[in-house]
Amino acid sequence: MALIGSGLAAATPAAAAGDDPTQPTDGPCAYTPTPDEPAARPVPLPPDPRRTPSRGTVDVLLRTNLGQIPLELDRAEAPCTVQSFLHLVRHRFYNHTSCHRLTAYPTLKVLQCGDPTGTGEGGPGYRYKDELPTDLPPAPTDPTGARRVYARGVLAMANAGPDTNGSQFFLVYGDSALRPNYTIFGTTTRTGLETLDRAAAGGVTPTPEDPAPVDGPPALPTRIMVAQIRR
Repeated sequence: MALIGSGLAAATPAAAAGDDPTQPTDGPCAYTPTPDEPAARPVPLPPDPRRTPSRGTVDVLLRTNLGQIPLELDRAEAPCTVQSFLHLVRHRFYNHTSCHRLTAYPTLKVLQCGDPTGTGEGGPGYRYKDELPTDLPPAPTDPTGARRVYARGVLAMANAGPDTNGSQFFLVYGDSALRPNYTIFGTTTRTGLETLDRAAAGGVTPTPEDPAPVDGPPALPTRIMVAQIRR
């Protein structure tokens, strides 16, 4: 099942994208404005240095109403994604936002966050390229071999198709079978998994049409109060 993550955003400073605010940045990440999908919150394009940091890890902490979710971002695995995520954290893009989607399928168990509108349609006003994993093990539940295991604890970008990364991301609380079309850029810790399990235990919000849904807003509202870089 597709994980929808719109990419949208505000104009960038002229130094980052040239004189035309509709053009991508000049560096290797080519952050590209999406004027038809404006930013859910004002934010410039990320910096895009010629030598994008591609070594080491960065710790980020999501403080939620259900507990802390520590994240370890891996620059080597997805340098452009980590650079964008840190940029959005610095601009407080994720503060006071709701995680809008919980899935509870047997083969897909994720919490999706990163849209300030809480609708699943919002983003930062820009998009950027995929940095897809190449070494994930085959999902044992998929005899075709097309799907791979996104393991419990993985942090990955949601998207709406190839090279449409923006601000929305998902955290895997149970091993999931997905086509390897989603950039993995970090992991969470045991503390983070305890928070995710708390959200998952509440299930998905029922509706009159579907009293026992497996995909939709978390029944136990999950809100990122503050996202902060630790180191």
